[in-house]
Amino acid sequence: MAEDPLFSEWRIGPLRLRNRFIKSATNEGMARGGMVSRALVEHHRGIAAGGAAMTTVAYCAISDDGRTFVDQLRLDAHSIAPLRVLTEAVHLEGAAACAQITHGGAFTFLPELSTRYPRSASGGFNAPGVLSGRLFKTAMTKDELEAVAVQFVAAARTAREAGFDAVEIHMGHGYLLSQFLSPAYNRRRDTYGGDAAARAGYPAEVLRRVLDAVGHDLAVSCKLSVTEAFKGGGTADDAAAIAQVLEQAGAHLLVLSGGMNVESPWAIFGSPMPSAATDTIQNPVIKPATRAMRLCAPKIEFRELYLREHSLKVRAAVNMPLAYLGGVQSLDAARQARDDGFEAIVMGRALLHDAELINKFRDGLAVRSGCTACNECVVSMYSPGGTQCVLRPPNDPALNRLPAAG
Repeated sequence: MAEDPLFSEWRIGPLRLRNRFIKSATNEGMARGGMVSRALVEHHRGIAAGGAAMTTVAYCAISDDGRTFVDQLRLDAHSIAPLRVLTEAVHLEGAAACAQITHGGAFTFLPELSTRYPRSASGGFNAPGVLSGRLFKTAMTKDELEAVAVQFVAAARTAREAGFDAVEIHMGHGYLLSQFLSPAYNRRRDTYGGDAAARAGYPAEVLRRVLDAVGHDLAVSCKLSVTEAFKGGGTADDAAAIAQVLEQAGAHLLVLSGGMNVESPWAIFGSPMPSAATDTIQNPVIKPATRAMRLCAPKIEFRELYLREHSLKVRAAVNMPLAYLGGVQSLDAARQARDDGFEAIVMGRALLHDAELINKFRDGLAVRSGCTACNECVVSMYSPGGTQCVLRPPNDPALNRLPAAG
């Protein structure tokens, strides 16, 4: 494997990585009340020890209102010391650590906000609010846009102080910045509304400011949905135009994903949720919402590289580095994505199933993951031990109740 380009060193901006495999940001369910738990540290340490070049800590909120759930990390001064425990553990295993920075916008389940209605690109009826009881949203004002951009920059600086090597700005799946990118959410009449390139204006502004603040020290990537996969949502052609704007703004890497949390969650995973999976959810809001989403899902079956066709349109539109995400379960699929011109391979469920998979690929001990794409791991984030593969022994709930040692 020594000559396989998948296992060669490469650079994202100022960051050198040992191979082309990145662990995607998948909600770990290991931050009860916003606490960095020992379970979270061990989760990412294990991914690093298993051979991934970089592991991504999911959903690090830039503000209190920016959280989607109460049990979500907040990048602030209080989180620096415990997060440094995590990044140092990852570094000791020879890998890099990335913090995904995000604001939920109108997609929030918080019991209270500092404003009467959640903020979004445009006001009016709030589709995600059907799940939370917040049926209306308000368009962000100029001052609010400025304040949130400042919060993104502050969060990136906090990530740097906590020892992270990279930040991933979440612009997909229905969170705030993707609400600006989506034609279904963004109906603004100012410079931040219009066609796909114009809708990318505010997210690109956030990106430029983050790059100015930390781009010399950290790799700065953006997560982008290559298709929103619902009527009236963004298409691959939209994603290609948006990618061109982000390339011009200077992004070091785009991580290509797909789907929306509310309108098309099946497109994120390439397969629907099984009915049995909802039985593990105790949250009284999330449980019926997940059941409703499952009933609305189209009849699809998982296939490897399920976002390949959409992602290739983005690949053809830009020259910058791109990371393919979406159904890589085997070494052959990873090589196909590399042959397609994607500089990196991002994996989620396969590494939840076996954190050592990349080392096994490298050493010739495996050519395919044992993950069945059953998606029960997706809802296990609400279990006491946090996100896990149901084909493996359960996580230790005790670790999820203990703060990371400082």
